[in-house]
Amino acid sequence: MINSVHISTIIKVGIAEMNIVKPPGLIRTSGLGSCVGVILYDPIHEIGGLAHIMLPDSSLAKNGTLNHAKFADTAIEALVKLLVEAGAKQMLLKAKIAGGAQMFQFISGSEMMRIGPRNSEAVKEELKRFNIELKAEDTGGSSGRTIEFNPKTSELMVRTVNHGVRVL
Repeated sequence: MINSVHISTIIKVGIAEMNIVKPPGLIRTSGLGSCVGVILYDPIHEIGGLAHIMLPDSSLAKNGTLNHAKFADTAIEALVKLLVEAGAKQMLLKAKIAGGAQMFQFISGSEMMRIGPRNSEAVKEELKRFNIELKAEDTGGSSGRTIEFNPKTSELMVRTVNHGVRVL
Protein backbone atom coordinates (compact mmCIF):
# COMPACT_ATOMS: atom_id res chain seq x y z
CA MET A 1 0.00 0.00 0.00
CA ILE A 2 1.28 3.44 -0.92
CA ASN A 3 0.55 6.36 1.35
CA SER A 4 -0.09 9.48 -0.66
CA VAL A 5 1.31 12.33 1.37
CA HIS A 6 0.28 15.78 0.26
CA ILE A 7 3.28 18.06 0.36
CA SER A 8 2.49 21.70 0.89
CA THR A 9 4.35 24.51 -0.76
CA ILE A 10 6.11 26.65 1.83
CA ILE A 11 6.42 30.32 1.04
CA LYS A 12 9.39 31.75 2.91
CA VAL A 13 9.34 35.37 4.00
CA GLY A 14 12.62 37.04 4.87
CA ILE A 15 13.38 39.92 7.20
CA ALA A 16 11.53 43.09 6.11
CA GLU A 17 9.51 41.14 3.53
CA MET A 18 5.86 40.17 3.15
CA ASN A 19 3.85 37.72 1.08
CA ILE A 20 0.47 35.98 0.95
CA VAL A 21 -0.61 32.32 0.82
CA LYS A 22 -3.64 30.20 -0.06
CA PRO A 23 -4.11 26.45 0.62
CA PRO A 24 -2.46 24.05 0.25
CA GLY A 25 0.48 26.41 0.82
CA LEU A 26 2.00 27.39 4.14
CA ILE A 27 3.88 30.60 4.90
CA ARG A 28 6.94 30.75 7.17
CA THR A 29 9.48 33.16 8.55
CA SER A 30 12.42 32.51 10.84
CA GLY A 31 14.83 34.69 12.74
CA LEU A 32 12.17 36.58 14.70
CA GLY A 33 14.12 38.10 17.55
CA SER A 34 13.07 41.69 18.21
CA CYS A 35 11.22 41.56 14.86
CA VAL A 36 7.49 40.78 14.88
CA GLY A 37 5.88 38.34 12.49
CA VAL A 38 2.36 39.53 11.72
CA ILE A 39 -0.15 37.11 10.25
CA LEU A 40 -3.31 38.63 8.80
CA TYR A 41 -5.87 36.13 7.54
CA ASP A 42 -9.41 35.77 6.28
CA PRO A 43 -10.63 32.44 7.71
CA ILE A 44 -13.68 32.31 5.41
CA HIS A 45 -11.77 32.76 2.14
CA GLU A 46 -8.75 30.78 3.47
CA ILE A 47 -6.13 33.33 2.60
CA GLY A 48 -3.36 34.65 4.82
CA GLY A 49 -0.42 36.98 4.69
CA LEU A 50 2.77 37.41 6.67
CA ALA A 51 4.88 40.51 7.25
CA HIS A 52 8.28 40.26 9.00
CA ILE A 53 8.46 43.68 10.67
CA MET A 54 11.82 45.01 11.86
CA LEU A 55 11.04 48.45 13.25
CA PRO A 56 8.02 50.22 14.77
CA ASP A 57 7.90 53.41 12.74
CA SER A 58 8.78 54.43 9.17
CA SER A 59 9.99 57.82 10.42
CA LEU A 60 13.15 55.84 11.30
CA ALA A 61 13.78 55.29 7.57
CA LYS A 62 17.11 56.72 6.49
CA ASN A 63 16.83 56.97 2.71
CA GLY A 64 14.31 57.88 0.03
CA THR A 65 13.09 54.41 -0.92
CA LEU A 66 10.73 53.08 1.72
CA ASN A 67 10.46 49.33 2.25
CA HIS A 68 6.85 49.07 3.44
CA ALA A 69 7.36 45.57 4.91
CA LYS A 70 10.08 46.80 7.27
CA PHE A 71 7.93 49.06 9.49
CA ALA A 72 4.81 48.35 11.58
CA ASP A 73 3.09 51.56 10.47
CA THR A 74 3.41 50.75 6.76
CA ALA A 75 3.51 46.91 6.64
CA ILE A 76 0.03 46.25 8.04
CA GLU A 77 -1.60 48.66 5.61
CA ALA A 78 0.34 47.17 2.67
CA LEU A 79 -0.48 43.60 3.75
CA VAL A 80 -4.20 44.41 4.07
CA LYS A 81 -4.11 45.80 0.52
CA LEU A 82 -2.35 42.68 -0.84
CA LEU A 83 -4.85 40.36 0.85
CA VAL A 84 -7.90 42.30 -0.39
CA GLU A 85 -6.49 42.34 -3.93
CA ALA A 86 -6.13 38.52 -3.66
CA GLY A 87 -9.76 38.01 -2.61
CA ALA A 88 -9.83 38.48 1.17
CA LYS A 89 -12.52 40.67 2.73
CA GLN A 90 -11.02 43.38 4.95
CA MET A 91 -13.88 43.19 7.48
CA LEU A 92 -13.17 39.46 8.00
CA LEU A 93 -9.42 39.84 8.64
CA LYS A 94 -8.00 38.51 11.91
CA ALA A 95 -4.43 38.69 13.22
CA LYS A 96 -1.91 36.54 15.06
CA ILE A 97 1.53 37.85 16.02
CA ALA A 98 4.79 36.43 17.34
CA GLY A 99 8.25 37.78 18.11
CA GLY A 100 9.09 41.10 19.72
CA ALA A 101 11.68 39.58 22.04
CA GLN A 102 14.13 41.68 24.02
CA MET A 103 17.22 39.95 22.66
CA PHE A 104 19.82 41.84 24.67
CA GLN A 105 19.92 43.25 28.17
CA PHE A 106 20.78 46.94 28.29
CA ILE A 107 21.81 48.50 31.56
CA SER A 108 20.84 51.99 30.41
CA GLY A 109 17.16 51.04 30.08
CA SER A 110 16.95 53.36 27.08
CA GLU A 111 13.58 53.39 25.32
CA MET A 112 15.37 53.21 21.94
CA MET A 113 16.85 49.83 22.90
CA ARG A 114 13.43 48.27 23.61
CA ILE A 115 12.98 47.42 19.90
CA GLY A 116 11.10 44.14 20.47
CA PRO A 117 8.48 45.50 22.89
CA ARG A 118 8.13 48.68 20.80
CA ASN A 119 7.57 46.59 17.66
CA SER A 120 4.80 44.60 19.40
CA GLU A 121 3.14 47.79 20.68
CA ALA A 122 3.30 49.45 17.24
CA VAL A 123 1.80 46.37 15.53
CA LYS A 124 -1.10 46.32 18.03
CA GLU A 125 -1.77 50.03 17.41
CA GLU A 126 -1.93 49.42 13.65
CA LEU A 127 -4.27 46.44 14.10
CA LYS A 128 -6.59 48.71 16.14
CA ARG A 129 -6.41 51.37 13.43
CA PHE A 130 -7.69 48.84 10.88
CA ASN A 131 -10.20 47.22 13.29
CA ILE A 132 -8.45 43.86 12.96
CA GLU A 133 -9.00 41.56 15.92
CA LEU A 134 -5.81 40.11 17.47
CA LYS A 135 -6.75 36.46 18.02
CA ALA A 136 -3.46 35.22 19.51
CA GLU A 137 0.08 36.30 20.27
CA ASP A 138 3.36 34.85 21.43
CA THR A 139 5.53 37.90 22.06
CA GLY A 140 8.23 39.10 24.41
CA GLY A 141 10.74 37.04 26.30
CA SER A 142 14.33 36.83 25.15
CA SER A 143 14.29 33.93 22.66
CA GLY A 144 14.15 33.86 18.89
CA ARG A 145 11.20 32.31 17.04
CA THR A 146 10.24 30.68 13.75
CA ILE A 147 6.58 30.81 12.72
CA GLU A 148 4.54 28.95 10.13
CA PHE A 149 0.91 29.69 9.22
CA ASN A 150 -1.63 27.40 7.58
CA PRO A 151 -4.42 29.40 5.85
CA LYS A 152 -6.63 26.28 5.64
CA THR A 153 -6.76 25.75 9.44
CA SER A 154 -5.82 29.31 10.57
CA GLU A 155 -3.21 27.71 12.84
CA LEU A 156 0.04 29.46 13.60
CA MET A 157 2.88 27.17 14.66
CA VAL A 158 5.46 28.99 16.79
CA ARG A 159 8.82 27.33 17.39
CA THR A 160 10.78 29.14 20.11
CA VAL A 161 14.47 28.54 20.76
CA ASN A 162 14.81 26.35 23.90
CA HIS A 163 11.00 26.32 24.44
CA GLY A 164 9.66 23.93 21.80
CA VAL A 165 6.54 24.41 19.66
CA ARG A 166 3.18 26.06 20.41
CA VAL A 167 0.17 26.23 18.12
CA LEU A 168 -1.91 29.41 18.24
